[in-house]
Amino acid sequence: MGVHDGHRDRLRQSYLEHGLMSMNDINALELLLFYAIPRRDTNEIAHRLLDRFGSLDGVFSTPAEELREVEGIGENAAALLTLIPEIMKKSRISKARKIRQIHSSDDAGAYLLPYFLNERDEVVYLICLDSKRAVICCAEMGRGVVNSVDTGIRRIVEKALKVRASSVIIAHNHPDGLALPSREDEVFTCALFNALETVGIRLEDHIIVAEDDYTSMADTGLLYARRR
Repeated sequence: MGVHDGHRDRLRQSYLEHGLMSMNDINALELLLFYAIPRRDTNEIAHRLLDRFGSLDGVFSTPAEELREVEGIGENAAALLTLIPEIMKKSRISKARKIRQIHSSDDAGAYLLPYFLNERDEVVYLICLDSKRAVICCAEMGRGVVNSVDTGIRRIVEKALKVRASSVIIAHNHPDGLALPSREDEVFTCALFNALETVGIRLEDHIIVAEDDYTSMADTGLLYARRR
């Protein structure tokens, strides 16, 4: 029996009996690290992580290569720490996909928000809908600069045509900003609206996301204000 085995057993049992909310952040992180670091004092490592990154959220939103800079964090522990938020993201996306039809911006927001969890990059997603507004697919269309008009619009139109969409909703995030459309967003949306219209596909909305907030350009009237 290792020197830390008794402590690990007690901490694990405390979690099983009382739940994670009964623990402080150090113990919660220490417990998680048990499963990647079998033979070291994970309490010390948990302290180092929280001292460096400030909070559990800071730890779980840090890339693996930066986590590995902390003493005691190897490849397995870094993989585990980055896996946790990604598993939660997949879980929330799975729940969102239970929304089969999108009839409002509330439906669109509930469907799309999980796709932007943990994103540091600007990302564009496209929802394709059939004539009854049922979801055909939700696809990532690009990362980085959203407003690359020629390439971005061409890809979106080609995807919508390929799946025979009757209408589409696009969404992108402002990772370090507010959930408000910029002038560039308005220009891009106008150009996309017109491009889709020429092939008989309706742009229903453009959703702007920032963390857990979003704005619907259809609801604000901006979707149609710059059509021509």
